[in-house]
Amino acid sequence: MTKLLIVESPSKAKTIEKYLGKDYHVVSSKGHVRDLSLSGPGRLGIDIENDFAPKYTISKDKKAIVKDLKALAKKSDEVFLASDPDREGEAIAWHLAQVLDLDENENNRVVFNEITKPAILEAVEHPRKIDEDMFESQETRRMLDRIIGFKLSSLLNKKIKSKSAGRVQSVALKLIVDREREIEAFKPEEYWSVDAKFLYDKQSFEAQLKKVDGKKPKLNNKENTDEILARLGDEYQVVDIENKIKKKQPKMPFITSTLQQEASTKLNFSAKKTMSVAQKLYEGIQIGSEHVGLISYMRTDSYRLSPQFTGAALNYIEETYGKKYCGRIRQKKDEHAQDAHEAIRPTDILKTPDSIKSYLTNDQYKLYKLIYARTLASLMAPSDVATQNVKIMNNGVEFNASGAQMVFDGYLKVYQDYETISNNMLPELKVNDLVTLEKLDPKQHFTEPPKRYSEARLIKEMEENGIGRPSTYAMILDTLQARDYVELKKQSEQGKVKVFYPTEQGILTNDQLQKYFDSIINVKYTADMENNLDKIAEGELSRVSELRKFYDEFMPLLEKADQNMEKIQPVKTGEKCPECGDDLVIRKGRYGEFVACNNYPKCKYVKLDEDSISDEKCPECGSNLIKKRGRYGEFWACSNYPECKYIKSNKKKAEKTGEKCPECGKDLVKRTSRYGKEFIACSGFPKCRYIKKEEKEDKK
Repeated sequence: MTKLLIVESPSKAKTIEKYLGKDYHVVSSKGHVRDLSLSGPGRLGIDIENDFAPKYTISKDKKAIVKDLKALAKKSDEVFLASDPDREGEAIAWHLAQVLDLDENENNRVVFNEITKPAILEAVEHPRKIDEDMFESQETRRMLDRIIGFKLSSLLNKKIKSKSAGRVQSVALKLIVDREREIEAFKPEEYWSVDAKFLYDKQSFEAQLKKVDGKKPKLNNKENTDEILARLGDEYQVVDIENKIKKKQPKMPFITSTLQQEASTKLNFSAKKTMSVAQKLYEGIQIGSEHVGLISYMRTDSYRLSPQFTGAALNYIEETYGKKYCGRIRQKKDEHAQDAHEAIRPTDILKTPDSIKSYLTNDQYKLYKLIYARTLASLMAPSDVATQNVKIMNNGVEFNASGAQMVFDGYLKVYQDYETISNNMLPELKVNDLVTLEKLDPKQHFTEPPKRYSEARLIKEMEENGIGRPSTYAMILDTLQARDYVELKKQSEQGKVKVFYPTEQGILTNDQLQKYFDSIINVKYTADMENNLDKIAEGELSRVSELRKFYDEFMPLLEKADQNMEKIQPVKTGEKCPECGDDLVIRKGRYGEFVACNNYPKCKYVKLDEDSISDEKCPECGSNLIKKRGRYGEFWACSNYPECKYIKSNKKKAEKTGEKCPECGKDLVKRTSRYGKEFIACSGFPKCRYIKKEEKEDKK
């Protein structure tokens, strides 16, 4: 072995090793191997006074991996670092270089955007140095998140029993709480609309009242509306017809945020699920005898597509659909985009979703099909829609009727499952034609409050405001729910889309943060911080100066909050502790509320419900068994914990069938599978794995 290549994910290693051949050994670091330590003041792992010097430590679960990597590196003539092609991947590569004592001036950083043989071979042919600026940017982000996360979380937990706060997480919570307050403060206003149904040449069509005497009418109530309708006579005349051909452009290929949004609205996938499925598609699927990555890297904010891909895709479009379906290559530059690599796209345009469907799970197929269709559509011609707008007048009252018909489907040839155009052409009307009124339909309406955020809407809001990075959105939304700050649920039984509601704890947390930290926990500050992190990655700003500027603003706010934020006291139950006489109070634990002594930790008395105490005795010490609640549900354990650690097994005693195992002679017993299905097997498991086959009735 002469060359060692280290990737992040184990699933990539075998595939890439096949591509590179016998000269390479490809192994995985399984993500980060080092992180900021939990030592020093505040357990930050950062020496604030010494230019924010970080102190790193190898993660406990990675010590064996690092030991193996060091041994492999010593045996290798060359070591290449092929972590993911983003800032976090650059940080992983930098830490690996430090741990393995690699020369920082060597070209040992390998970057690829897709896991295909051509891409891998091209990447190892052109290694580069580790990008120090990208690493500095990522480490600045890590330190900011550590300082805010640790110090704010500690304060909130001490004062109001909230579990955590975060630089981006808390701004996302603010958006949700602010929206809820907008809804609560909203006062609906009445307005009316008037629809009309007309008849011409035996064909009915609809129109809407738009103007009165050339101006938009104020239809604020029934009286105003009836007054206008009273003007109407018997003759309705066509006074103007406007015909146009409108081109509907395809959307750009997916970036991380737009993929999460579209997968939410079209596939009903959560952001977390979308990223999980996309990760598998990127890392590779076994297609026949070949294990290959099906999409390019899914953490990106660049809309760019490589010339090699666009060339192949345009050839495919021309050969499959015809030259008129070929579009143009468009570029869209987002001011917040890192543009580190390409948009999310299929690695091979010839691997159509249907051609590989049998190799994919249902979720993988759905997401791959969406990505494939969106990418292909982005390179196709726009659709042409013939539109018609007709003005109909009666005594100064103007009605508008509109129709549309697709005359060329263009990109919708491949994207019609996700986007449609309605065809509703009007009769063949001419100016001065008279039409017959069939029905007038005045309707009362009330203005509606702004919509609560769904996952898709919240991600869009965060992206448009430059808050955080798309690759972190799924984790942020998941954390808000895990901390019990928000709930994601349907607004009604009829509703399909789940939306975010802030909990009482979420509102309390947001209000306290806004009271004491409004200058840094807001949209603008967070977006400006992202821009500064971009500038650090581009070598325009210093890590130390940005950290110092933040720290000098943050610490006075923290000190003021620590002195003035009111500590929420536990609610008293009116009862006294039977062990020490202090008040019993309602406390919050990991698994919900419980009643305990106010004198904790000196007194650890916890009140138990009557049904939580069993007459059954502990077989080890003789104390009563009590019902407890853990991460996997309820269980019975000794009340004398921690002196006695007995836990009653929930497993049912296997019921003997009266038969003997034909292989080892032990009893056959009834068992239940993880899916709830009963079966008969040997009691000697795992030494004997005999399972009795079911006897099926003969079909008559």
